[in-house]
Amino acid sequence: MNETKTSLFSNGLIWFGAAVSIAEILTGTLIAPLGFGKGLCAILLGHFIGCVLLYFAGLIGAYTEKSSMETVKMSFGEKGSLLFSSLNVLQLVGWTAVMIVSGAAAAHSIANIGGQWAWSIIIGLLIIIWILVGIKNLNKLNIIAMGVLFVLTIVLSVVIFQGDLTSSLKGNISFGAAVELSVAMPLSWLPLISDYTRYGKSKKGSTLTSAVVYFFTSCWMYIIGMGAAIFTGENDIAKILMGAGLGITGILIVVFSTVTTTFLDAYSAGVSSVSISKKLNEKWVAVVVCGLGTFLAIFTPITKLEDFLYLIGSVFAPMIAIIITDYFILKKDYCGKALSLKNLIIWLFGFIIYRVFLHIDTIIGNTLPVMIIVVLVCVIVNKCSLVKRK
Repeated sequence: MNETKTSLFSNGLIWFGAAVSIAEILTGTLIAPLGFGKGLCAILLGHFIGCVLLYFAGLIGAYTEKSSMETVKMSFGEKGSLLFSSLNVLQLVGWTAVMIVSGAAAAHSIANIGGQWAWSIIIGLLIIIWILVGIKNLNKLNIIAMGVLFVLTIVLSVVIFQGDLTSSLKGNISFGAAVELSVAMPLSWLPLISDYTRYGKSKKGSTLTSAVVYFFTSCWMYIIGMGAAIFTGENDIAKILMGAGLGITGILIVVFSTVTTTFLDAYSAGVSSVSISKKLNEKWVAVVVCGLGTFLAIFTPITKLEDFLYLIGSVFAPMIAIIITDYFILKKDYCGKALSLKNLIIWLFGFIIYRVFLHIDTIIGNTLPVMIIVVLVCVIVNKCSLVKRK
């Protein structure tokens, strides 16, 4: 492979930028009714589960030096992977729109410069600049952006946690549901992580750095959101920022965090598109995805972040469970085949089980039980296949 390898520091910057986002803070606000103590436990447990899965998914890409959707071919075959590549591009267009509309709404509430649409365009254009600079040339730009974000989020944290965190918001959320919301965000990066770990100089090191940096930073964002909601009694991120007395600082947090996170969504949509057709150029597909996301952010109503997260989980949690099982346990590789009907049926079973588990409240959330079931089914089906052959 002739690609330029990335350092541990570069991988860390990428995943710090991925975690610092309005979406993460907003999801943290949803956990506030639990109170700070229980909420913190749920955030840490959920992120531990999600980031362990993130590590193993990224490790496959690092070892094989393949993008996330290319690793899907190892379990579902050439044609079988087209389903997940297409779904991944669609969910990334959706994520791009969700991130832009969230960032634009927050920025508009802090500073009205002509309408929310204006902020959507500004954020969209900045993301396109990040895309055109390219993942390999972002080091200096990322160092500046992440440095600014790091300082600003510390300022935000200090302001928020000077308040009274002993109270809790009115509302109802179970501990298991809070754990699942905490799993959901790292889970949403499972179909993307190998797009970045495949370039790491150190295979295990770059993957571990990515997962660990994401774990701590994402937990931090959730805790900021939860703490801010408890402190201000408000779930609206813009009102939280204004209530904390952050004017221009709030704008910078909103815009930079939205750009650095959404860039990864758009870029990975470009990478996934190449798995669908080699004729496509990943950089220009990423620009188109950003344009579509900006259009959707301006002209369509986008709400219910938690429902979107659960939909992503139901599609990609069973998919990655099968890939991890095939690679680490069964040592199977279906790259040379058109498709693996067996794994597609197991995935469909996993999808249905995930949707069923959304109505079952467990203390460890839904993702882990579903993935354990899928792994067991995968192993049993393969063992039965071997017995029949004998």
